[in-house]
Amino acid sequence: MGETDTKKIGKVFNIQRFSLNDGPGLRVIVFLKGCPLSCKWCSNPESQSYQTEILYNSKNCIDCHDCQTSCSHQAIDVRRPYKLLREHCTACTDCVQTCFANALTVIGEDMTVAQVMEKLEKEDTMFRYSGGGVTLSGGEPLTQADFAMEIFKACKANGWNTAIETTGYASEESIRKCIPYIDLVLMDFKQIDSAVHKKFTGVENERIKKNARLISSLAKEMIARVPVIPTFNADRESIYEIGKFVKTLPNIKEIHLLPYHRFGLGKYKLMGWEYGLSDEIKTPDEAYMKELKEMVTSLGLTCNIGAI
Repeated sequence: MGETDTKKIGKVFNIQRFSLNDGPGLRVIVFLKGCPLSCKWCSNPESQSYQTEILYNSKNCIDCHDCQTSCSHQAIDVRRPYKLLREHCTACTDCVQTCFANALTVIGEDMTVAQVMEKLEKEDTMFRYSGGGVTLSGGEPLTQADFAMEIFKACKANGWNTAIETTGYASEESIRKCIPYIDLVLMDFKQIDSAVHKKFTGVENERIKKNARLISSLAKEMIARVPVIPTFNADRESIYEIGKFVKTLPNIKEIHLLPYHRFGLGKYKLMGWEYGLSDEIKTPDEAYMKELKEMVTSLGLTCNIGAI
């Protein structure tokens, strides 16, 4: 397995305990920052940039203007509804340090593998009693492949189950580097039509389909995840085509259909972004999701309905 490089540094934006839906048992999810996709429905828009960012919560702001006074980069204009000027912001965090109302928060921290493991090792008993472990998510964790690999190596050295949530949009080198240390791959399959895929995610899907074949041939266990998004892929034909493609892959027999939701909507306001989908788009109802499940099951695949 090789010795772990505990000094390797990566960009982490959240470490979430007690997850039940991202692998077996009770888990901790380590969210790595940065993603080559920009999905219109993204639940973690703060994950897309590889840089540390500052979020602004107007509900907490008391209009003291201390943030503007403390900023030496002229990146804050208190006259604007969203006070941060991202084109000038260097994420130096001076404004955050002076914001006693907690209206400004930092997203994205440089951490060593050792620092991540110090937090994870506190959960060792939970992992062992529940059969759980650690899941790397994002963003796209494979775009920080060296950092991800070292975390996975350290987890395996502790005897923990490892999993990754991935879009599959990464280099072959990154995949081959990490796969030997991963017990479960949870891979997104969003749309077979490449033009539609690009319209809603910002990238075409040829690389994703190619990598799906590679990952499925190497993975110990792999589950396909399909976010079911109205106007994008929630029609029967799109889901059926995804199911047919997954059926051609080795070492994968299970699909999870994940109904669209808007739980991440509030984060867009914190970032000063416009949400990518219309307010009129609703979560597919239970009866329709069951129809999609039956259709996928008819292809000979195990199908479950979950949540993104």
